[in-house]
Amino acid sequence: MILTTAHTIEGKNIVTHHGIVSSEAILGANILKDFLAGFRDIVGGRSGSYEKSLREAKEIVMRELTEQAKNLGANAVIAIDLDYETIGSGSGTSMLMVAVCGTAVTYQS
Repeated sequence: MILTTAHTIEGKNIVTHHGIVSSEAILGANILKDFLAGFRDIVGGRSGSYEKSLREAKEIVMRELTEQAKNLGANAVIAIDLDYETIGSGSGTSMLMVAVCGTAVTYQS
């Protein structure tokens, strides 16, 4: 399965457009992660726990996107758009959302 942000696949002829496929993953960020991220905001540096959560969420949505495309009979997804958001709640904690969409296609060499 080819996954690309491009609108074409170089050297391949797209013969069928199956439609849009998408997936979302929302992960809760626990109080400890929020506290440590807030501390990092003050002193600077990267938040390894948030980065790990974002990588996990990206893997989930890309896997689901691939499964949806395969179920439609596609062998590639083009024009992939990947978005990251923080969703805050009234209690001061936040959730991480990763959303992805693209066009499922079938190509021939």
